[in-house]
Amino acid sequence: MKTKAQYKKIGISENVYNFCIKSERLLKEHFEAIDNIAEFNQLKVLNAMQEHHLGEAHFVGSTGYGYNDSGRETLEKIYASIFKAEAALVRPQITCGTHALAIALSANLRPEDELLSPVGKPYDTLEEVIGIKNTGNPTGSLKEFGITYRQVDLLEDGSFDYEGIRRAINEKTRFVTIQRSKGYQTRPSLSVTKIGDLISFMKAIKPDMIFMVDNCYGEFVCADEPTHHGADVCVGSLIKNPGGGLAPAGGYIVGPAALIDRCGYRLTAPGIGREVGSNSAGYQPFYQGLFVAPHVVAQALKTAALAAAVMERFGIGASPSFDAVRSDIIQALEFGSAERLIAFCNGIQAASPVDSMAAPEPSDMPGYRHQIIMAAGTFVSGASIELSADAPVKPPYVAYLQGGLTYSHGKLALWRTLERMEAEGYF
Repeated sequence: MKTKAQYKKIGISENVYNFCIKSERLLKEHFEAIDNIAEFNQLKVLNAMQEHHLGEAHFVGSTGYGYNDSGRETLEKIYASIFKAEAALVRPQITCGTHALAIALSANLRPEDELLSPVGKPYDTLEEVIGIKNTGNPTGSLKEFGITYRQVDLLEDGSFDYEGIRRAINEKTRFVTIQRSKGYQTRPSLSVTKIGDLISFMKAIKPDMIFMVDNCYGEFVCADEPTHHGADVCVGSLIKNPGGGLAPAGGYIVGPAALIDRCGYRLTAPGIGREVGSNSAGYQPFYQGLFVAPHVVAQALKTAALAAAVMERFGIGASPSFDAVRSDIIQALEFGSAERLIAFCNGIQAASPVDSMAAPEPSDMPGYRHQIIMAAGTFVSGASIELSADAPVKPPYVAYLQGGLTYSHGKLALWRTLERMEAEGYF
């Protein structure tokens, strides 16, 4: 074990060292629970890879149309098995989580259908996809195609407004979108059990609705996924949890075969669908990233728990609390001022392995209402399974910390950030 003196040599003061060590000691049992879930999920991934006879030949890339691409096809079968779904669309051509969500929505909604969110406002970047945010320019939003949208906000305590949901469901309600993660909100992230309860309630009212869960940041956090609890569709990004920090790009959609076929037609073209799509670079990082993903997610969860424990002791509001059972890898930290928020993000950037010399600044970003600050010194650009922090610069000035390929880096990054902020007078 390193001593205080050894840490002092790399810029960690005795005060910060003592503070962090005391916080870490609170987490022993919590870390054991995280490791148990990671081990279960590791077995689940291993079994799926063995079930579909993954071989070295599946790592090879393809060109042109990508017909008979066994690497792509096997990867999709493995994803479907892990999520207990009939089929999957897993492609590097899906650029991000928002793109995957847009594909699933536009592929399965038709004019005069209605989309319902029973968990309040969706993530900022979906506002233009749905048509909530009016840019004044034609963007191809759902609204432009005659698809209406309705939402039911959560109650003040973060619970579902069941009566409001019952009233919102009507003959036009076709598709239900449920965001698992809190996004840029202060509400709790949703557990798969709560999502299952909500789906059961709504299906009893109108059984023919399609239920989609935005699963970003939630994969492998729990022993189950939303598709194990009644969700028809799960959607996510490969540069978040399931890519394990190795997948260079991409997204996934899992669900019933007929629905996934429609998603394939939307991604490529009607009549072509999932049968094409080449990747000349090969599939090894997608498979290897998926294989290590349960372990990497556990590292991110430990980093988040430590951040909550440390920041709570410094008087910073943390949601969830350090000892909470988590539903995603995101840790919200309420700093109360723009200056402290920006200083924290700069500290995380300075503690990153890549672009540590950069100083993040708030700026306008496509799809967001407010200026955003992002700290992400990552090997894969924008990969939020790697240690990163971002925030809309608006009251109450909440930073959203997530990721961490290794707990050791997450811990050291927090120590260095605290050291820097303390030296600059923010604590």
